Amino acid sequence: MNLIRSGFFFSFLLFILSLGGFSQTNRPFDPLVDDISTKLPPLIALIDSALANDPYVQFRQLQLSVNTFKVKEVQYEWTRNLGLQANLGYGTFDYLYNNTLGGQTPPTYTTQQNLTQYGVGAYIRFPIFDVIGRNNQISLAKTETLQAGQMIEVQAREVRERVIMQYNNLIEKQHLLKILVKYVETSRINMQMAEKEFANGVISISEFTRISEIVNRAETEFESSKMEFQTAHMLLEETVGIKLNIY
Repeated sequence: MNLIRSGFFFSFLLFILSLGGFSQTNRPFDPLVDDISTKLPPLIALIDSALANDPYVQFRQLQLSVNTFKVKEVQYEWTRNLGLQANLGYGTFDYLYNNTLGGQTPPTYTTQQNLTQYGVGAYIRFPIFDVIGRNNQISLAKTETLQAGQMIEVQAREVRERVIMQYNNLIEKQHLLKILVKYVETSRINMQMAEKEFANGVISISEFTRISEIVNRAETEFESSKMEFQTAHMLLEETVGIKLNIY
């Protein structure tokens, strides 16, 4: 995932530079006339930004870190069977002495001493389960780490595909919007001509109605297309986690 982070910073730099280029234009971007592909940052920058902001990718990265620590924990788990022990004690100790000579009753002596006693030792244990199952535990932990890495790649691929689709969809919606603008303009011109011809009795009421319906349909499609373009723009911004500021 370091590659993802490094790629994001590189692409983010390109994005900043591209914004600087856009800011130098003399007039604002007009989605009804201009080409939006020249306004958007590079696709690779959008993908890297989406990867850096996607919560599922971040979750998978954290899961990979957890599994990596698990591998290290299992690898060093055997050290729990090694250890040192130390004992320290201080107190008054009673000692009893006797001596047997020639079968006589031995005299008995009692004495007391104040002493400090200590002991240090090392130990090592070999539990059968740890010896037999250690390799299996390490293999299992490493497999879980590999799975977490693969899940990151799966999630990253889904993010890349989503950005590509939304990027191309936004461009498509803007191209359709530009086409509908021309369609609406032509329809309105035809409507103006039809109004004059109808007023002069050149065309019938049915023909005038037909042309009027064409204009209404063109304007309705244009309004729908504008909304679809705005929605595509907002969805791409949500995915990549940055404001595109194309208006």
